[in-house]
Amino acid sequence: MAVQLPDIPRRLFPAKQVKELDRLAIDEKNISGIDLMERAGMAAWNHILQTWPRSQRILIVCGAGNNAGDGYVVARYGLENEMEIEVVALTDPETLQGDARTAAQKWLATGHSVHRSISEVDLNVWDIIVDAILGTGLDRNVEGDYFNAISTINMADPPVLSIDIPSGLNADTGLPMGVAIKAEQTITFIGKKQGLYLGHGSEYRGKVEFNDLAIPIELYQSVDSSSELVDVSSYNHLLSRRSRTGHKGDYGHVLIAGGEHGMAGAVVMCGEAAARAGTGLVSIATRKEHAISIPAARPEMMTLGIDQVADLNTLLSRATVVAIGPGLGQSEWSLSLLSRVLDTSVPMVVDADALNLLAQDPVKRDNWILTPHPGEAARLLKCRVDEVQADRLAAVSTLQDKYGGVIVLKGPGTIIRGSSGRMFVCTDGNPGMATGGMGDMLTGIIAGLLAQKFTAEDAAGMGCCLHARAADLSAARNGERGMMATDLLPYIRQLVNPR
Repeated sequence: MAVQLPDIPRRLFPAKQVKELDRLAIDEKNISGIDLMERAGMAAWNHILQTWPRSQRILIVCGAGNNAGDGYVVARYGLENEMEIEVVALTDPETLQGDARTAAQKWLATGHSVHRSISEVDLNVWDIIVDAILGTGLDRNVEGDYFNAISTINMADPPVLSIDIPSGLNADTGLPMGVAIKAEQTITFIGKKQGLYLGHGSEYRGKVEFNDLAIPIELYQSVDSSSELVDVSSYNHLLSRRSRTGHKGDYGHVLIAGGEHGMAGAVVMCGEAAARAGTGLVSIATRKEHAISIPAARPEMMTLGIDQVADLNTLLSRATVVAIGPGLGQSEWSLSLLSRVLDTSVPMVVDADALNLLAQDPVKRDNWILTPHPGEAARLLKCRVDEVQADRLAAVSTLQDKYGGVIVLKGPGTIIRGSSGRMFVCTDGNPGMATGGMGDMLTGIIAGLLAQKFTAEDAAGMGCCLHARAADLSAARNGERGMMATDLLPYIRQLVNPR
């Protein structure tokens, strides 16, 4: 199937695939490397004019390789537009090779020299600092003059525009290699680097502008992307207006199993989220003492106290989807509930302590959605959290291979992967979500969507995007600090009813 241009900005690529696109443009389409470099420099310059139109004084910090070459092109365009331009060259421009050397020589031919150390300039007198230090090929920690330059820039006042990727950020993992530029804006070329959206990429990238440098679109058919960016708008086409003759039975029945002693709030929040996501019925199977109080707080939910697992049988026979894990605990009672649910063929969403119990006795099935955070993922994979975070895409793939179904690896840049092998990255959300109950809300949203007969992959992806966007709307209204999980509920309802 032909790739359509609007899809390209949503696709994420590892560095080697962007390099392959670059090679194809040069070798198969006869676009010279210096032509691509000139296009990149011009795109960056135009971005400066559009974003900071009043700027007059621009400092460009160049390193080595093609990233430096892009910087020298920006410097030349700035000079041609009668701006005050200075260049700091952390690598002697005379030692550069290939297209980068050509670009540097064109700058030197203007009669302007370069500073050889970041200490030779006062960073705070500039309107903008352009980061053209390190590109996507970085494979070891930043050291020496480069480390010093990046650290010094991060302490300066002017906004930073990073070219292609913030220097020091790993283009594949999104982890800083010792140190990385914290950019206000990043302009990235040909393909969006996955590291901008994974790991700690959100801390460093700022606002991202994408430019394909006008390479022929058919080249993208020859190169696989790693994943695809998604947000609420990606799923709005699925949220069509309901039938005027619909009834609650058409929209599914979510059974939530959990709520060990002292943790009734988790199942209530999960149930409220499922209901606000649009499911027809919600039942809660929990400890008997909670079964008395929950209806007083939320009378729409049917609640059953569970002493013996046999008490679940009737509810399981009626449920469209089971959500298990919120407030479940890891007691014998908890394990008995999970074991009984796993004995059924009912589709399910598995979270929290259900994942911790699953890690102790792994099973694989096709009709579930697992929603681990990095700590739970590490337990499921029997590895360290830093190993999960070092390559989140690989961790999701390994989890899906081992456990089946659809995997949602939570965190900044939440990743969704199903049996199709396609991976989706949701980058909405904010630090206000770092509070108790947010995971319970996500479990409920996904279960509520799954009960409405969306595919597991769509329910997981849409659920993550609705959850994150609801948190962003809440933060926009009242701020990030002090956000509570239940603050998302009115926005969830709003988002599942797009106009």
